[in-house]
Amino acid sequence: MTPGASDSGVGFVLEQVRKMVAAEGGSLELIFADETSLEVHYAPGVNEACPECVPTHEQVARFLNASLKVHAPHIVAVRVV
Repeated sequence: MTPGASDSGVGFVLEQVRKMVAAEGGSLELIFADETSLEVHYAPGVNEACPECVPTHEQVARFLNASLKVHAPHIVAVRVV
């Protein structure tokens, strides 16, 4: 595990965003982490009754960045693929 991946603030943020995207059938997987950056894979879910309820890649990136600024401010770059 790389240093950023074992950080408790990073873990907390990833778990919270995972729960959010899972509510709409999506998934979030950490691909890479170091001291200052993260790369995650986001697979959007499907919600036929409310398609706009499923976060886009851009929204997930914004959620991650906003939460990381509070819980892991040393992470300055996030890539969502």
